[in-house]
Amino acid sequence: MRQVLIYPGEDNFWVAECPSLPRCISQGERREEVIVNIREAIDLYVESLTEVG
Repeated sequence: MRQVLIYPGEDNFWVAECPSLPRCISQGERREEVIVNIREAIDLYVESLTEVG
């Protein structure tokens, strides 16, 4: 489990970022969408770290 910050961004979009994973940021038009998007971004981030070693 990781901490995620969610806050309103520009143009009525929501922004989500994971402070423990540098530059792991996502956005969505709705709060529910940004949650799904950041979970996917975290999964891909961790997967790429695993591949690199």
